[in-house]
Amino acid sequence: MGHTRAAVLVVVLAVAVLGLATDGQAQLQNGFYTGKCRGNDVEAVVQGIVKARFASNSDIVAHLLRLLFHECGVNGCDGGLLVDGTGTEKTARPNLSVKGYELITAIKTELEKRCPGVVSCSDIEVLATRDAVAASTGRRYAVRTGRRDSRRSVATDVNLPGPDDTVPKAAAFFRNLGLTSDDMVVLLGAHTVGVTHCSMIKRSRLYSYGGKAGATDPSMDPNTAATYKRYPCPDTASSDNTILYLDDRSSASKVDNSFYKMLQQRRGVLMVDQNLYNDSSTRWMVDRLANTDHFTWLFPQALVKLGEVKVLTGTQGEVRRVCSKFN
Repeated sequence: MGHTRAAVLVVVLAVAVLGLATDGQAQLQNGFYTGKCRGNDVEAVVQGIVKARFASNSDIVAHLLRLLFHECGVNGCDGGLLVDGTGTEKTARPNLSVKGYELITAIKTELEKRCPGVVSCSDIEVLATRDAVAASTGRRYAVRTGRRDSRRSVATDVNLPGPDDTVPKAAAFFRNLGLTSDDMVVLLGAHTVGVTHCSMIKRSRLYSYGGKAGATDPSMDPNTAATYKRYPCPDTASSDNTILYLDDRSSASKVDNSFYKMLQQRRGVLMVDQNLYNDSSTRWMVDRLANTDHFTWLFPQALVKLGEVKVLTGTQGEVRRVCSKFN
């Protein structure tokens, strides 16, 4: 590929990821909390708490990335996922394994001491995720703040992509959020620090592919499939909860592009991931992210865009005093 064409592709990717701001997004600002927290630097407070947690448990990166996606993928980034109670978003099946709530609570508690009723829970989610990613990559990026928290949290609103989704089905979900298929490929790169369980692939990929007993997904590298069958995921119920890393074990705690190299080798764990390479419409993007360093700057841009989906601003919603319940 010539330098000119490569440069054009980079520009096209950047424009696709950044997109256009909605009215709500337009009201978000860099440094929204400057001068609003009794002399405290809100972003510095969040960063300090997140860095301390990362130092003791790097899994917090994966937890917060998943929390943010499950948050913003349902009614936008409005704090709805954080609410406790019967029938809330938190109780929906896809959210039962979401983690990281206690860190959001710790940050909120500290900020309430410094400036009560000022910093929204939805902003804390976005800031904390940014700082966790920055702790892993060493690269900090700017995020805009000024979100407000919603007064709605309903389990039946939760309709998130599944582990076996095709590219068209997953892309339709992202499109409904105002995100492109390129955004989708970049954001699924969060699986570079993700994990799943054998139960998520045993029937669909290892033992009953296409609903046929004993069939294995032909898009999975045969050696990888054989290894899974022999060791972590034998066809017994006792292996259902065995953890599988979605990236090479040696890179599983790093936010990097090795996840895409796994897909090139047909070693993607989840079908929705491997489909990104199987489908010709997204394969080129996987190749670009695997073969260049573009993931290092496209991933933060995509996270910024995800964090600005359907936000509440101005006088909309509320600023919760406690993230787990409405005021």
